[in-house]
Amino acid sequence: MSLAGAMLVAMALDALLGWPDAVYRRIGHPVTWAGRLIALLDRRWNDPDAPCARRRSRGVAATLITVGLALGLGWLVQAWVPGNGAGTLILGVLAWPLIALRSMHDHVQAVARPLARGDLPAARHAVAMIVGRDPARLDSAGVARAATESLAENTSDGILAPLFWGVVAGLPGIAAYKAINTLDSMIGHLTPRHGAFGWAAARLDDVVNWVPARLTGLIFALVSGAASRALRCMARDARNHRSPNAGWPEAAMAGALGVRLSGPRIYGDTVSAEPWVNEGAPDPTPQDLTRALALYRRAMIAVAVGVLALMAGTGW
Repeated sequence: MSLAGAMLVAMALDALLGWPDAVYRRIGHPVTWAGRLIALLDRRWNDPDAPCARRRSRGVAATLITVGLALGLGWLVQAWVPGNGAGTLILGVLAWPLIALRSMHDHVQAVARPLARGDLPAARHAVAMIVGRDPARLDSAGVARAATESLAENTSDGILAPLFWGVVAGLPGIAAYKAINTLDSMIGHLTPRHGAFGWAAARLDDVVNWVPARLTGLIFALVSGAASRALRCMARDARNHRSPNAGWPEAAMAGALGVRLSGPRIYGDTVSAEPWVNEGAPDPTPQDLTRALALYRRAMIAVAVGVLALMAGTGW
């Protein structure tokens, strides 16, 4: 059984099929299953009137339970998979829903198409599906910037990181990673409700995304046709980002496209004064968002080739 081969199978299935709506309506999705558990633990254990230390310790316990359950189930299932070519195919099918290769492209393309036509209301509606900013306050450049940032960051979180941990540790690795990432997206926020309870989830997410984020930025740079500019931007600006990891793919994308990203943004009634990535460059245009999608597709081809080379060279 080849772990790299299984990840190639998962990539191919997701690129061809995505996660079909008919399947989702019938059984949901592994991320939604984890989300129900996390929401339950949040409701039961995250008492807003409890002392901060107690909320943090309960958040640590909730994180360990969620990740441990994913890791254990992944290990049990993989232990029953035959250790041959058939096992590689089975493992790839099981890993398939945990790689968001097609949905990432489709969600951003749903923003890019109306934006290119000048249909700002439709583009705002589409971008609201992938970012937390108030779309009504975004002009054309703001929509393009938000979608480009989401594409860059989620290429790491939704594709490269699951593949990385799948190659390293198989189904237990990719399942545990998705549990951690779902925990972070649901409770890993610096808000009054989740600042203490989600502390462990946020820190663990930082750790498991450290290598994949930097690898994503490097891949973006190498396939961009402007590698030196992308690498310079990444080296200069990635560490200034609010996130210890998201800045790497975002800075590489900004440098590759020759645009500025990040910067101040509005969440509800709050203005977040974030620094610019690639400050001094122009705002992205609708055409730049289309270029970002083309860069994403080249990066995915490069990732598939890299995984194939790893499988061929090591049998892993």
